[in-house]
Amino acid sequence: MAEIRISNLIAPSFHPVHADIKRGGHTHYWAKGGRGSTKSSFAALEIVLGIMKDPNANACALRKVKDTLKDSVYIQLCWAIDALGVERYWHQNTSPLSLTYIPTGQKILFRGADNPKKIKSFTFRRGYCKFFWYEEVDEFNGTEEIRMINQTLLRGGSKFVVFYTYNPPKSAANWVNTEVQLTRPDRMVHHSSYLTVPPAWLGEQFIAEAEHLKVTKPLSYEHEYMGEVTGTGGEVFGNVQIRPISDEEIKEFETIRRGMDFGYAIDPFAYLVCSYNRKLKRLFIYHEYYKVGLSNHAAYTHIEQENTSNEPILADSAEPKSINELCQYGLRVAPVKKGPDSIEYGIKFLQSLEAIIIDDKRCPETTREFCNYELDKDVNGNWKAGYPDKNNHTIDAARYAMNYECLQFRDEEKAKPQRCNWKHETPKPDPYTGAKPDNSYINFGG
Repeated sequence: MAEIRISNLIAPSFHPVHADIKRGGHTHYWAKGGRGSTKSSFAALEIVLGIMKDPNANACALRKVKDTLKDSVYIQLCWAIDALGVERYWHQNTSPLSLTYIPTGQKILFRGADNPKKIKSFTFRRGYCKFFWYEEVDEFNGTEEIRMINQTLLRGGSKFVVFYTYNPPKSAANWVNTEVQLTRPDRMVHHSSYLTVPPAWLGEQFIAEAEHLKVTKPLSYEHEYMGEVTGTGGEVFGNVQIRPISDEEIKEFETIRRGMDFGYAIDPFAYLVCSYNRKLKRLFIYHEYYKVGLSNHAAYTHIEQENTSNEPILADSAEPKSINELCQYGLRVAPVKKGPDSIEYGIKFLQSLEAIIIDDKRCPETTREFCNYELDKDVNGNWKAGYPDKNNHTIDAARYAMNYECLQFRDEEKAKPQRCNWKHETPKPDPYTGAKPDNSYINFGG
């Protein structure tokens, strides 16, 4: 039998990922991309090859809906077996779906997550379930559902490899797009497109269809073929960057700002510490305290430990009693100046920044709120005017912390001359003939 090299079966862009799996670099591999990016083929090849190399390894492939298993992950894994030229070593069973490596009895099982609570850990004749594959992971209901399944399945072994393959949804607020921005040392995220694949693998017609869409509907092309998060049009903050902010970096910060949004029974109390680089127009958010049911004294206890120099804090002016209580404890808390347009211009100021950089480890709730904040839709599916007043407590705290800059931004925006200052006028009748004009005209001012 002719030797088949795995490097000839996976696209060049996946070679570093293959090498990382080989040396045990990570546990979780998130492979995102557009059509024809071969991410699913890569996962299938790695699972089949991994089982044949490790006599204690078994696998499970999952889809959100059980009925989609056979025509997706099962067919893809059968393709991988054929591509590797090892079909004589595998038994393919369709009822129930399973693949068995004949020399050792190792298995690949298939499960639907229609009801995640019913997914139970597996018992194998030999070894444990080392490989897991979530195909079209964006169809699952969120990180809680994935975490619950992983807590059930990732047991009984010392090393696991979990694949998550998907085409990124349009919305930046979708849970899967938010999840891959978060930093985890045991996770590797890989992005691919059909452009990273040898053209001969895809065929001329596939490429022709992609190029046609690129010309006729470029935004659809970016989403469908390039696997880009193009947005729905309702995202509020397109300038958020999620990354670690080191202690060394924090020591170099000069302009430190603190903001506080009050809450208790339902809404959380939110306290943020950030640094503003005016020259680069960058806001760094690196400390949060976010609690429901928090008393003012408990808030004071935390803030006193964090704010050792008792630097000023700007807080929601709608809570004068809470501000007064915190001041009696010794904190320097002042109410922000508001106005009928303070929310609008505060958010517009944050939008105008080059970047809002958030450390997701230090500030998980801030990350969630900024990444998921979107405009609401009306009954006809159109975006509503104004910004929604929900799930925005850290956003409010950030506005309060930057209150001076927000007010300055508002005044500068209002002082700008109107680019198109027009008014609608109806001309008077001709004073000589008395003729009435048929049309009105528009007078454009400076």
